Amino acid sequence: MKRLPATRVYYGLEFLLSMPTWVVISIYLVRELNLSPLELILMGTAMEAAVFLFEVPTGVVADTYGRKLSLVIGFLGMGAAWLLVGVVSAPWAIIVLWAAWGLAYTFTSGAYQAWITDEVGVEWVPEVFLRGARLAYAGALLGLAVSVLIGTQSLRAAVIAGGALQIACAVACIVLMPETGFRRRPVEERAGAFTELRATALAGTRFVRGRPLLLLLLGISFFIGTASEAFDRLKEAHFLREIGLPAIGHLDAVVWFGGFAAVAMLFGFFAIGALQRRFERAGTGGIARLLLAFTATMAVAQLVFALTGAAVVAVVGLLTALLARQVLSPLWDIWVNQQITDSSVRATVNSITGQADAVGQAAGGPVLGVVGNAFGTGAALAGGALLLTPALALYGRAIRHGGREPELEDLPAVAS
Repeated sequence: MKRLPATRVYYGLEFLLSMPTWVVISIYLVRELNLSPLELILMGTAMEAAVFLFEVPTGVVADTYGRKLSLVIGFLGMGAAWLLVGVVSAPWAIIVLWAAWGLAYTFTSGAYQAWITDEVGVEWVPEVFLRGARLAYAGALLGLAVSVLIGTQSLRAAVIAGGALQIACAVACIVLMPETGFRRRPVEERAGAFTELRATALAGTRFVRGRPLLLLLLGISFFIGTASEAFDRLKEAHFLREIGLPAIGHLDAVVWFGGFAAVAMLFGFFAIGALQRRFERAGTGGIARLLLAFTATMAVAQLVFALTGAAVVAVVGLLTALLARQVLSPLWDIWVNQQITDSSVRATVNSITGQADAVGQAAGGPVLGVVGNAFGTGAALAGGALLLTPALALYGRAIRHGGREPELEDLPAVAS
């Protein structure tokens, strides 16, 4: 079968892979499996530990053997783990499966952005990322509606359907995905498999160490990771166990949380459209200022959500935090990939930034989980919001120096 144009495949993946929703899994884990705050956090920590261990090695695989191979492996593994979460019930099995999901995710992290960047070129990728983000919101809205419809009848069935869709995307990639931008070294220039992997990993590490702004991004990614784990795992539990959902009608919890997510996605869809029209005038400094503004908004909103006891105020705080997060992801991808001028290490460098996030989540998650068990989910969520403060300071430094780090640039060059 003829391969499709890369942008068409990318847009299709953005739409379809956004349809499986965490909202359904989170309610399923809290309401039907009754996982504790610590178990919910440990689920995320196991995933992030797997990401930490395998993010760079799998990114090196993508840079050495091909992005398409890496993506197919990743999508298959993610879909299988997601599907099995809807089959098993033991908390330890859920934790193990989510670690497996994290391992599979590392095959896509970095490789996905590197693949489309190489296919369309660095100069066109900002437009592609932003357009893809809008399609992702559209897919997520459709997926949310379908998941809520299924979930009102059976949360377990909704989870299984999400995993099956991811597996179907992997199969479609095998048949339809082109890979024209990646060039593996000729056979006569190759060393052994381990030597090739090691050489690519070292090249990626040297590239990051030689770019002061990328070092700054690693610090930001670490602190955002430490702050995000509590919010990602406990926001639904906070409503269900401590605040209570608004007393309007007799709506099922899955409908409420689906509605929250839908509002955030609609905002993201239109916000990205506005950013897309203004992007050419923003530049690197403009993107950094936008990232700072939305991260600060997210921190304040999460703190309000954590500390209020009023359901309506909690809804406003939650929605504001979700709205800010919808815009952050594509802006971050653009900012990072604009700094990577060497295509041969693109997936590896993206993976290194992902690894910094994973280290932060693995470090901060268990601590906040213990806080949640001892003092309640509100305390854990407040702690997570406060952990965003160092990231704000690093964004401010990037803006103040125009992306340069004079102290680091004055250090001797890293030896090859």
